[in-house]
Amino acid sequence: MRYFSKKGIIQKPDAALVVLWLGIWIFLGLFVLYPLARLIYLVFFADGKLSLAILSKVFGSWYNKKAFVNSMVLASAVGFGGTALGFLFAFSVTRIELPKIVKWFLRAIIVLPFVSPPFTSSIALTMVLGPNGLLLKLLHMPDFNIYGFLGTWIAETLTYFPVAFLTLTAVLEAIDPNLEDAAMSMGSTPWQAFCTVTLPLSIPGLANSFLLLFGSSLADFATPLVMAGHTFPVLTTQAYMQITGMYDMQGGAAISFALLVPALIVYLLQHYWVESRYYVTVSGKAGARSKPKGAGTFAEVVMLAVISLISLFIIFLYSIIFLGSLIKVWGVDNSLTLENYVYVFTVGRKAVKDTVTIALISTVMGGAVGVVIGYLVNRHELPGRKALEFVSLLNYVLPGTVVGIAYAIAFSSGPIVLTGTMAIIVALCVSRYDATGIRATTATLKQIDTSLEEASLNLGASKLTTFRKVTVPLIAPAIITGTQYLFVVSMTAISATIFLVSVRWSLLTVRILECITELLFAQAAAFSVVLILIVAMAMWVIRLLFEALYPNLKWQRGI
Repeated sequence: MRYFSKKGIIQKPDAALVVLWLGIWIFLGLFVLYPLARLIYLVFFADGKLSLAILSKVFGSWYNKKAFVNSMVLASAVGFGGTALGFLFAFSVTRIELPKIVKWFLRAIIVLPFVSPPFTSSIALTMVLGPNGLLLKLLHMPDFNIYGFLGTWIAETLTYFPVAFLTLTAVLEAIDPNLEDAAMSMGSTPWQAFCTVTLPLSIPGLANSFLLLFGSSLADFATPLVMAGHTFPVLTTQAYMQITGMYDMQGGAAISFALLVPALIVYLLQHYWVESRYYVTVSGKAGARSKPKGAGTFAEVVMLAVISLISLFIIFLYSIIFLGSLIKVWGVDNSLTLENYVYVFTVGRKAVKDTVTIALISTVMGGAVGVVIGYLVNRHELPGRKALEFVSLLNYVLPGTVVGIAYAIAFSSGPIVLTGTMAIIVALCVSRYDATGIRATTATLKQIDTSLEEASLNLGASKLTTFRKVTVPLIAPAIITGTQYLFVVSMTAISATIFLVSVRWSLLTVRILECITELLFAQAAAFSVVLILIVAMAMWVIRLLFEALYPNLKWQRGI
């Protein structure tokens, strides 16, 4: 009996899966659509009537108009700068012949921003180039000001260029070196082959990377809050200040709505580009692939010089964070001490405990939700599959400030009040960060032949049993990806969760921000080091756990 259509979709889902499907829709309706609807209603309705008064009032201010322009300019600059930097690293790792240890080192550098709090670069830059900064003293530049556009751009570029690296590494590895061989056999130099073959074939990936970084910068809250200052306002910090400083929830919602529109446009452009625009680099029968080609000796030397300087700068910044955590008062009393770590595990112990607890619960729940949604969307012919996929990614697509404000509006009054509870933070983390698990599950399922699951069904197993005993082991690598990412972002989130923390439930990132605003950079550095170590250890434990549960996992990575 055939259970799958030609597209690999189960044609007749059973009752249990229909109930699961409805449960997922209820969850998404409650924690994705409902908060967004409440935010939109607050912005566009006054006394029950449609009104644009609040938008006119908020954006009648020249300062908010300036914040909007600054946000677009900064996002564009980060998009270009981060994509260029990511391309240099990706090209060096995939196309230039380097020792394996060097490539491992470069990839390790890339991992650091992923496991760090969002303001790690900001803290380090402030400690190095801010008031009483180490480099400013060494270079005798007391009047230099890192705050504003320059500091924000540098910090965000260093934070987000690893996203470009991952995107462009996959693109460059997919380009057949035989195409470059063909160009060089016709008389082109390696540089000419790079300019006429490799670079043009990388354009879809470059455009995709730019859009991803543009959206990331647009949504960033932590970096501008620390680095932008009053001279360079952006929308995310303005929305935060409107709510926390002026106690104007409606005005903050209106400002955040201005972020929602460009974020959705960027997502739709990126989705359209990835789905519809691609260049074919391999056709006909498969043949032997030659070695990847570089870009010529001079160009490669320049590339390696640039990435070496950037790598050393990143190592320097992280070294400053570690050193700063052992200094009594940065820039004033540079004597070594462990008091900052004592502070973390005494005064900050509750924040550490709360953050780890919330991250663990969010990881388990979000990992399960991500896998289930990915499986239902890709293996079952149920109504509204595409709509479910879009809604499940909506909270991830929207800037964290928008989602956080929407949750604060929706769950502080009305039929469901969750303000001040752990549940609201967990719900936000699950509904916002399960997107990676959904995408990873989708990509893996498309690579797995449905005959394996069909054989189980033909032998009498139910669809749920087949999912548990056949599908889950096969998609274990995707589950690892989703759970690791969920834990990392649940530990390091700030832009959305800062609107939801309370006296009962605090977060490490909020404590770090408090230390920065109080100019306690040594304590902020200590919190950051502890957070990085917890995240790195958790990622290692998650991988070991899955490899113990599924011993054949290494073989499955090649699926």
